[in-house]
Amino acid sequence: MKSGVPAIGVIGGSGLYQVEQLHDATEHKVDTPFGSPSDALIGGTISGREVYFLPRHARGHRILPHELNHRANIYALRSVNVRWIIAVTAVGSLQERYKPRDILLPSQFYDRTSLRTQHTFFGQGIAAHISFAEPISVQLRSMLAESARKVGVTVHNGGTYVNMDGPAFSTRAESELNRRHGFDVIGMTNLPEAKLAREAEIALATMAMITDYDCWKAEEEPVSAQTVFGHLTANAEAAKKVLLEAIPRIPTEPNWPEHFALDAALTTERSLWPRETIEKLGPILSRFS
Repeated sequence: MKSGVPAIGVIGGSGLYQVEQLHDATEHKVDTPFGSPSDALIGGTISGREVYFLPRHARGHRILPHELNHRANIYALRSVNVRWIIAVTAVGSLQERYKPRDILLPSQFYDRTSLRTQHTFFGQGIAAHISFAEPISVQLRSMLAESARKVGVTVHNGGTYVNMDGPAFSTRAESELNRRHGFDVIGMTNLPEAKLAREAEIALATMAMITDYDCWKAEEEPVSAQTVFGHLTANAEAAKKVLLEAIPRIPTEPNWPEHFALDAALTTERSLWPRETIEKLGPILSRFS
């Protein structure tokens, strides 16, 4: 840390591999007990705030959704004292009213992933069960909504993100079922980040950047990589505008409910915690030592 003030993390999704507005940018290669993160962290400042940027799929888009090491990514950000994360992610729209190039700020998730054992830091002698009824930081989401409106981006504040494994896009039957369930957008990456951020006592909110209508809309061309990447450049520029507006609004003291998530989550008696696990989870458990 440069300033003593906790940092802000930005996880960039498809199309957002760098933020040129980071001043005094430096590269930080971070090793974690869970392996390597997607890429080096790029640290710098925006409006005087310390910010660390991580390209989710690595620069050059080299990592598929099911290959992502979410634990390493979130651990790396927590190890440099990130206490707020803005996650930018490409999604398909499941509802007519959410159009390509709009932004939806999810308030809920539905989990259709198959790798859930990799979506927790705990185990190995320390049990924790986080409260996840409200999986997104309401305060941070509100700041993103205000910032998006201020810069003239079409934003929808709230909705349900259904997380599938990928890497293939949905079948039409799957897309129709997700629509009937009332889900709003579909993606392949963000739910594990939200779970792990909550365990790491980081406040997280998501900018879901809509690129397509999945494949439910029969009159539209079914979603393909070409369809998606056609909207990514515009979405990335919109995301940067929102980030530049939102980051100065974020407080400097981590005192939101998410920053104390482990108070009611840790169930193993402190005297029984294995030393090896305490050391492994050092940045996450530091305030309990």
